[in-house]
Amino acid sequence: MKNKINRRRFLIRSMAGSIALPALPSLMSSALAGNSAITEDRGAGAGAQRFVAVGNLLGFQLKHFFPEKTGKDFEETKLLKPLAANRDQLTIYRGLDHGLRGGHFAVHTFLSGLLHHESKNRTDGNVTIDQFIADEIGNQTRFPSLTVGSEGGIHGGCQLSWTKSGVRVPPITGPAELFDRLFVADSKQVQARKVKENSLQASILDSIHDEARSLSKRVNSEDKAKLDEYFSSIRDVEKRLKLRQVWSDQPKPKAPFDKPADKNTVEDLPMLYELIALALQTDSTRIATLEIGGSFLPQHLGINKSYHGLSHHGNNEESIADLVTLELYQIEQFGKFLTRLAGISDGERTLLDSTAVLFGSGMGNANSHTNSDLPIILAGGGYGTGEFKQAPAKGPGKVPLCNLFLDIAQRMGVEKEAFGTSTGRFS
Repeated sequence: MKNKINRRRFLIRSMAGSIALPALPSLMSSALAGNSAITEDRGAGAGAQRFVAVGNLLGFQLKHFFPEKTGKDFEETKLLKPLAANRDQLTIYRGLDHGLRGGHFAVHTFLSGLLHHESKNRTDGNVTIDQFIADEIGNQTRFPSLTVGSEGGIHGGCQLSWTKSGVRVPPITGPAELFDRLFVADSKQVQARKVKENSLQASILDSIHDEARSLSKRVNSEDKAKLDEYFSSIRDVEKRLKLRQVWSDQPKPKAPFDKPADKNTVEDLPMLYELIALALQTDSTRIATLEIGGSFLPQHLGINKSYHGLSHHGNNEESIADLVTLELYQIEQFGKFLTRLAGISDGERTLLDSTAVLFGSGMGNANSHTNSDLPIILAGGGYGTGEFKQAPAKGPGKVPLCNLFLDIAQRMGVEKEAFGTSTGRFS
């Protein structure tokens, strides 16, 4: 009986789906040795490094996006004109991508560099750079990260952000919900319910550890790998539970204006940017993503055509002109966001100085379904060189986009030597 396997399964619900103890022929007790701890600091606020990533689902017209001349004297292309006021605060990159194929089905790799279905045997799965950073420093703010996007569109919802467990992070879908998250306090009834939920979840976690300690102490290497993955998931839940408990009795910042109404992705975009700026300014979070997806409808800019259909323009000049109109609007709003951050004081510098803002797409050329030669802009946060940099597009000098992501993570204080498909830190 001593070697008989106890195959009870435990379920933890309401935080990141359900976590079940895997069926094992043996179980390793030493896997329990390291209980996760959480730093209960409320965040330093002023001067802290921050990161925002904005992803477009269908890419940009590259001949209207990339300059021809590299360096600081690059010409302003049609799509870069809205960024003229912030020219010295950004860097444009060409030649960076993940070396992947898949068209629309690979757009979800923009912030990870890895296809979801090919990442299951990797320790960090297809974790995206926002969640990679949030896992390390996200416990310093009320929200480890904020994921904003739409559940509408051609691929069934925002897929910009993924955890290392391979779970898509569901997005906040409009300004009304984002406003509530940032500024609206829970009612007393909701607060009481959450206290009960926290207590129950903590009790479940305790029972899991107690039960695991009573199981067999011998495992083979295959079981060890399963257990490591399982307890990693448990520790992630513990971190989120502890963080939620820490902030449950802390008041939210006061709202600077009334709750906005949801309209549509096009009209909501300026307000989403404003709320993200406020989230950073109030130190509610230091990490945010925004996906501009298939719900961005041309009709709201006076173009009675499908965005996806336009992206397969077949070099039709009228369709390309319509696409440029859509893309100009997106870049104009991005430029206004940069200007907004540059106008907010953050200690002895501006919020833009403290925030690395990535803008781009996992799609290089939607017309030909390619995921190479991605349009990438990185502003603020020490990346304001005012340059256009072109890396080798192929060959031995090819630089993975994940190298740039690793550089961002390390500047954020993440002490890791690799991310995704990185081969080193971008220089």
